[in-house]
Amino acid sequence: MAAIAREPPRIDFVRLPTPLDSQRRNRHEKSLVAAARGRRRARARGGGTKHHRLQHRRHRRRRALAKGHADVQTVATRRPELREPRDHRQGALGKLLYYDHRLSQEGTISCDSCHVLARFGVDNLATSPGDKGQPGGRNSPTVFNAALHMAQFWDGRAKDVEQQAVMPVLNPVEMAIPSESFLLDRLAQYPDYRELFAKAFPDDATPMSYANIGKALAAFERTLLTPSRFDRYLEGDRGVLDPQEKAGLRTFFDMGCTSCHNGVTIGAQSFRKFGLGESYWVHTGSKKIDTGRFQTTGDEADKYVFKVASLRNVEKTFPYFHDGSVTTLEDAVRVMGKLQVGMDFDDQQVADLSAFLRTLTGTLPAEAIRPPEVLPTAD
Repeated sequence: MAAIAREPPRIDFVRLPTPLDSQRRNRHEKSLVAAARGRRRARARGGGTKHHRLQHRRHRRRRALAKGHADVQTVATRRPELREPRDHRQGALGKLLYYDHRLSQEGTISCDSCHVLARFGVDNLATSPGDKGQPGGRNSPTVFNAALHMAQFWDGRAKDVEQQAVMPVLNPVEMAIPSESFLLDRLAQYPDYRELFAKAFPDDATPMSYANIGKALAAFERTLLTPSRFDRYLEGDRGVLDPQEKAGLRTFFDMGCTSCHNGVTIGAQSFRKFGLGESYWVHTGSKKIDTGRFQTTGDEADKYVFKVASLRNVEKTFPYFHDGSVTTLEDAVRVMGKLQVGMDFDDQQVADLSAFLRTLTGTLPAEAIRPPEVLPTAD
């Protein structure tokens, strides 16, 4: 990675690992684990001052990053650009479905109940209550820019938004619809829905299908993109960031945050273990220990592995992490420094990084966050 000068580098490109780099990254993560164990043994022996340990940790981190990025490919950074649905009728139908409480068994919640578009796609709760008031298992992630993620959910169990959109509907803890046919029979009672499905999927023998519910919701979600002030900086407007925000950007690169938080979504393009060398719950205060992707794959290597969070709109999408265990952005930065970078960020670094992260807050699409005036009604 290029050396960090006094002025922030031109961020015209983001460096992403190639497939050949994965082995190096695995070795890098193992080295961090081994280093953390060594530091704990040293502390137990009383060896070394805190300053010396931090300096040594920083030196090892930079060497590891330099090795880990020896072979990389560069991809042009671009702002999230509005993708018009292939068929506007699918997107319009998807918006109605998104706001319709009848997609839950008791009619108490809609997609917007947990992923509140007017609140940057979240409800700002640690976990969201389901249709019958039961608590959800993980923090509800934002839907903004989610269509650009490499996979959906914290454990990546859905490959895209088409697949993801319909999974909460049948989840007994979330929207609790008992079966696909139950929901289709319910929607078929409404002439407007029958007509809208027919127009949105004119080539289908059965336009109103469960798969098409997912396609319509996904068509709407693909419009939920939020270009930010930082994108203007990437496009050459150097004056759009103030000195502290630029200092935070320098720190973001210097600390190697782009190892995981990269690409157009500044994250959400890979899976990583949460807690390298130390257990995450010790620092987050998590009430429940979640084994992460392991619950989906059954692979021991996936224990405590989660999808890297996108940092777009991170200022607004509190509380943080898969269980919403950390409330403030500054505390989340400290936790990430400790668990993922292997450093205790000082107050200035935390303030600078937080200032930079706030430049990733985007502009909400006005039409999308305006609820429909009328939903389909029965005969």
